Amino acid sequence: MGTDGVSSGETAADRSAEPSGDSTDGATASVSTTATPDGVRAGLVIRGLANCPVAAVSSQHDGPITGITWTHAGGTHTEEFRVRDPAAVDRTDAAVDPESVVDLGDERVYRFARPDDDDCACRVIEEFGCPIVDVRADDGAVFVTLHLPDLERLRDVVAGLDDAADHVEVRYLVHGAAERDGTADRTLVDRSRLTDRQSEVLRTAYRMGYFERPRDANATAVAEALDVVPSTFAEHLAAAQQKLLEEVLPEG
Repeated sequence: MGTDGVSSGETAADRSAEPSGDSTDGATASVSTTATPDGVRAGLVIRGLANCPVAAVSSQHDGPITGITWTHAGGTHTEEFRVRDPAAVDRTDAAVDPESVVDLGDERVYRFARPDDDDCACRVIEEFGCPIVDVRADDGAVFVTLHLPDLERLRDVVAGLDDAADHVEVRYLVHGAAERDGTADRTLVDRSRLTDRQSEVLRTAYRMGYFERPRDANATAVAEALDVVPSTFAEHLAAAQQKLLEEVLPEG
C-alpha cells in the first residue's frame, strides 16, 4: 500500500510582487500576504485488512515493511513492497501471492497485481482526494500519514475506512492554526496516552455525533453502544478528555 501536492507556476506572492500601475509617485509597491492554512497532519493505524497482502506479510515479518508503492492502470492495482526476510512472504497465506522482482542485497522487492476495487484501504483514502504521505506495514497493521485540509476530511476518511478494515485509529494529530500575529500554533497530540478503552469511548462518541451541536446522540445512546452504563461512559470520557486537554492546552 503507499503515502502527502499541487503546485502552481505563479503564486499569489509572485503576483503581488509585480509593479503596480496605480502608483502615483512612480514607486513600486510590493505586498505579500500568505495565509496560514488550517490543515492537519494525521497518522492512522488500520487493522483487520483482510484484502491486503502487505498487511498479511507483515504479520509474519520481523520488523516493519517499507518501500510500499502502487499504481492504478487499466482497472488493475499493482503494488510493490520491500522485505528483509523473504521467507516471511513464503509463510504468508494471502489472497494474492506476491512475486519477487529484484534482490537488493539486504532487502528484496516484491510485486503483486489485482483488480482495482474499493476494498483496498489506500484506494479508499485516495477516493477522498488525499494523497498518502507515508505508509508502512507492521504486525498485521498498516500505518499511514496524511495531510488533510481540515478535521472534517479526516472524519470522512476514518468513516470511509470502516468497510475495508476492522479497526481504524488516529495515532497522532498535528493541527496548524493561525494566531492573531499570523504565526502557526501546531499541536502534537499523543494518542498513546489513552488506554484502549478510552480510545474506544472517544471514537464511538465521535462517530455517533456526541460532540456535534446539536448532538446526534446523547450519553445514554453512546453508553448503550459501548455496553456500559452512562456513568461509566462519563467516567471514561472525562479521563480521556483530561489527557487530551493536557496535550493541547499550555501549562499554567
